[in-house]
Formats: sequence, C-alpha cells, structure tokens
Amino acid sequence: MKNFKNKLTVGLVVAATALLAACGGGDDGVDDRLGISQPSVRLLNTVPVGVNVDLTQNGAPTQVSNAPYKFVSAYFDISKDNNLFQLKLAGTQTVIGQTTINGATGHKYSLIATPGATSAELVTIDDPYDKGLISDKARVRGFNAALNSQNIDMYITAPAVDLTTVGPTLGAIAYKNANPPSGADSIYFDSGTYRLRITTAGTKTVIFDSGALTLNNNADWLITTIPVDGIGAVVPNRIKVLVATSSTGAGNSTELVTQPLTPVAAASAPAAQ
Repeated sequence: MKNFKNKLTVGLVVAATALLAACGGGDDGVDDRLGISQPSVRLLNTVPVGVNVDLTQNGAPTQVSNAPYKFVSAYFDISKDNNLFQLKLAGTQTVIGQTTINGATGHKYSLIATPGATSAELVTIDDPYDKGLISDKARVRGFNAALNSQNIDMYITAPAVDLTTVGPTLGAIAYKNANPPSGADSIYFDSGTYRLRITTAGTKTVIFDSGALTLNNNADWLITTIPVDGIGAVVPNRIKVLVATSSTGAGNSTELVTQPLTPVAAASAPAAQ
C-alpha cells in the first residue's frame, strides 16, 4: 500500500508539472504549490507622479533599480534570515521606506511603494500561496493605496449583477491594507468575464467601475487602488486601479480607469471560492 501511495504521489506531481507547463504558469511552479519553494519578493511602484525608486536588500542593490510608476518586478529569492529592504529615491541614498522580512518557505512577498501624505511609503503583503496542486483557478487580492479613499469595498461580479443584490467580494479595505489580509491566501475564481466596482465601504456608492474584464485560468491579480492625483491627494474618492500579475519577468502592471460598461453577454460569472 505504501509503495502504491508513493507512486500515486509521484504521478500527481508529474501530472501537475505537465499541467503547469502547458499553462505557461509564470511564477507558479510545482514547488510553489507544494509550499516548498524558497521565499521570494517583488516590488510594485504605485506612486503616479514620476517617483522612480531603487530597492536595496541589507544595504546591497537588488535587481530593482530606477523603477518607474506601474513597474512590477519579477519575484526573486530571499533567505529565511532577516532581510532589510529599503526603498530609496532612484540614484540617491534617500530612504523613503523600509521593512524587514523573515522569509518563510513557500511564501511570496509583495513590497508596494505607496503614495502617502507627503512622500512614498513602503507596505508589505505576505502571500502564503496555498493554491492546490492541480488547480487552474485564478487568484485575486485587493489592496488600498488611495489615501483619499480611506475605506473601500470591492465587488467582483458578473457584469450585469445589480450591486444592491450582493455583498462585497472584498470588504472594508482600509488605506495601506489588503483583503484578504497579509498572511492569508488570496481568494479564488473560475475564469470568465467579470466587472470590478469599488464603493465607499458599507455603501453602494460606486467610485470606480472597470467595465468588463477577462480573468483567465491561473491568473494571479493584485488589484490596487491609487489616487489619481498621487502623493498628498485630497480630492475624495478620485481613484484609479493598477492590476499587477504574477510573472517570471519584470514589466508594467495594467492601469484601469473608470469606464462605462460595454454591452456583454449576461452569462453569470462564477462566484469566488
């Protein structure tokens, strides 16, 4: 029986490896799904006023240098010991934020350069990455980097859904906080056509509407609200959204702005898992 179980486990791993390779899963390997990967970190710059940044680790440069607005780095491995990350204005020694990460096996960390009241700040999200070995579902997490929208609800629904009939998908996200929170796994969706609407928390007052969005199998989205006016923004609820995806290479996150919903088929998108 033990030998059969060993063979079954090996067979599942081989099958999962083939599945992930076929999907082109990006930073989504078998070691990630088994929870045995080296801890890793990436940086996302959400400061929309031309603040380019460098990231150092224990005083040494990292692969993140002169990162502009919307830039999201590839994940890179870190140790399990103390990792002091400092966010600096590009080309200078001016530290505008720092954090220490004690890396945990199987965890991924997002460092987010966030627009604050007077300068950029640094926020960390710990992602335990508990995705099933052969799952093809998409992962989604929300983050609020909009100091002018202190508490928000995110609704991720089929495009035609009436918000008065449903509760928020990701509720009560305070400024510089995530939902699910740091240290908890993302929520899971089937692929399909969705619509992102953001309201002030506890209300149905929409302050952002994405129109129709396509969420693919094995997508991994970090949905971040930011103030249109950047650092020191004071106009309430004037926001836009960045969507950072998991990837094996560095690139730009996708910027979304409010737009009317174009006509789409009314087929219901599956609910979050």
